[in-house]
Amino acid sequence: MFSIFRKEISGFFSSLTGYIVIAVYLIVNSLFMWIFPGEWNIFDNGYAGLDTLFFLSPWIFLFLVPAVTMRMFAEEKRLGTIELIFSRPITERGIIWGKYLASVTLVLLALLPGVIYYYSVFKLGEVPGNLDKGGVLGAYIGLFFLASIYASAGIFASSLTDNQVIAFILAVLLCFILYMGFDSVAYLPGLKRIDETIIRLGINEHYKSISRGVIDIRDVLYFATVVIIFNESTRMVLLSRHWKRKN
Repeated sequence: MFSIFRKEISGFFSSLTGYIVIAVYLIVNSLFMWIFPGEWNIFDNGYAGLDTLFFLSPWIFLFLVPAVTMRMFAEEKRLGTIELIFSRPITERGIIWGKYLASVTLVLLALLPGVIYYYSVFKLGEVPGNLDKGGVLGAYIGLFFLASIYASAGIFASSLTDNQVIAFILAVLLCFILYMGFDSVAYLPGLKRIDETIIRLGINEHYKSISRGVIDIRDVLYFATVVIIFNESTRMVLLSRHWKRKN
């Protein structure tokens, strides 16, 4: 697993992929928080907080994370190197989790420079330091968990095809459904009795819960469960491909 992890991390930073992902994430957030006029601009808003960052980041990651994961298996299939990977003395789970952890690590590296945002807002308040530290930490943790699900969904989408563009589109669609789809479905006519249950099946409710600064074990279990489901689904896809080739 760690050999796959090292290979993918090396691939991210030997090309421009890793640098582009981190740069795009920081630049887009910075533009909306400090440059573009409007309600999301901290100066125009008149409130020293990080709400803009935590509102925009799930949408930015909705496209950035699939862009990272789209090549994970699709490219291997296209180049025919996937058989070489499976010939190594490593299990399917080891391969999948190695690629998954590499993707999540890149997300974490994109989040770390966000300390600059925190420090800036911390100092900009009318009373310096008047910032909900627990809420900010919870929101960062929630954002990391959210992106972790995006990564597992993206790797699953990549395992379904050998076309990176199709893998990207499928991943974006899956991530969007997980983030906002359940909230939208819950408000359809006739679902009022079970609307809360449907909402809790989506990411947004759990992300908002953790963002309040309270780490509920139920939210953590939700994120872990969804990641495992997607990674195991990826394993089933890869196993079915091997079974078809043998028959």
